Amino acid sequence: MAETSFDLIVIGAGPGGYVAAIRASQLGMKVCIVERENLGGICLNWGCIPTKAMLRSSEVFHLMHRAKEFGLKAEGISYDLDAVVKRSRKVAGQLSGGIGHLMKKNKVTVVMGEATIPAKGKVKVKTDKGTENLTAKNIVLATGARARELPGLEADGKLVWTYRHALQPVHMPKKLLVIGSGAIGIEFASFYNTLGADTTVVEVMDRVLPVEDEEISAFAKKSFEKQGMKIMQKAMVKKLDRAGDKVTAHIEVGGKTETHEFDTVISAVGIVGNIENLGLEELGVKIDRTHVVTDEYCRTGVDGLYAIGDIAGAPWLAHKASHEGVMVAELMAGMHAHPVKPESIAGCTYCHPQVASVGYTETKAKELGFDIKVGRFPFIGNGKAIALGEENGMIKTIFDAKTGELLGAHMIGAEVTELIQGYVVGRQLETTEEDLMNTVFPHPTLSEMMHESVLDAYGRVIHM
Repeated sequence: MAETSFDLIVIGAGPGGYVAAIRASQLGMKVCIVERENLGGICLNWGCIPTKAMLRSSEVFHLMHRAKEFGLKAEGISYDLDAVVKRSRKVAGQLSGGIGHLMKKNKVTVVMGEATIPAKGKVKVKTDKGTENLTAKNIVLATGARARELPGLEADGKLVWTYRHALQPVHMPKKLLVIGSGAIGIEFASFYNTLGADTTVVEVMDRVLPVEDEEISAFAKKSFEKQGMKIMQKAMVKKLDRAGDKVTAHIEVGGKTETHEFDTVISAVGIVGNIENLGLEELGVKIDRTHVVTDEYCRTGVDGLYAIGDIAGAPWLAHKASHEGVMVAELMAGMHAHPVKPESIAGCTYCHPQVASVGYTETKAKELGFDIKVGRFPFIGNGKAIALGEENGMIKTIFDAKTGELLGAHMIGAEVTELIQGYVVGRQLETTEEDLMNTVFPHPTLSEMMHESVLDAYGRVIHM
């Protein structure tokens, strides 16, 4: 059977894969991208984008209930869950179509189907029309990941949901259990709790949002509980008994097992890499806990084979995948590529209040042996935050006391997912405390708190 040759074949059209394909095409390569489901991948179709659309609806709903605070009147406030979901799917569909346009614009060949790698430099794609055989000097694995399912906690789409089911709910939960308090779990807990679900979050670690700074996690827990959520920490769901329209959860906490009844459960206990049926083991690719092992340049150890994004391990973030996509394309083109530094990648959680961070937590900085200076500034001390009615939040910065290097920044509050990039740029440019202190921040803005937090670390805070 005839083979079609390319310079690069990308398997997976998510935020890592399609970006790698575009950058490679820009650099003069003949590129093919293979996708088995939707252009844009999980992030665009079933993750980042549709969840943010739904969370925006719940945010507006929350603000409508606060209308009186702003001198406004809003009566008979309610929601249409089907319409909320319809808007979310429309947003995702619009952007997915946009990826198709980008592929055409950049002359990237798109093949829809299931890919396998029978030998180095060869890809076989099973499509609706048959099998296509492709060859290329370089292949990029960007197949992403899917929800982890634990024994006894498997999703059924009716009573027990994964993130996909939660994005297209078959009913509005009345009493909801969310297993896992990472970004996915907390975002869905925030959405459904705001719409009125009696929400319980179970976290096996000793705090919610366990990858965040401890101070931010504690602040978040208080905020969630104030909103009516029940938070169970150092707890584990051991079993789910399903009967009719109810689920009885057996939850181990403090050495004892409690039973609680719910009508809906969302399982958000992590992800597993999509490594199956690709032929990776036969190629000699190393796998560690469902993720492909790579070096800092995303090389797998097999000549011409790279792995980027979620399949290549933490941090499992779309923007990390996109950066890796650009990096590997430029590496193939012989350019000087910049490897990803995980500690310089921001993490954002779009719950209410929002959470964002970059760099080391206070605990991690101390563990690494740094002598540190820490600054904090509360939203209540900022004029713009008060004017917005968003006084609940704080910004925390951590510096190396010896060099002034910004080691980490941690935020909770309104719009912090937009603010964090200021510190990301600062870390990229190796900014010191002096640079940040001498920067003029516009007034009135939330960003002024970033300045004040830096000043506080060095005993120079003005508005507190």
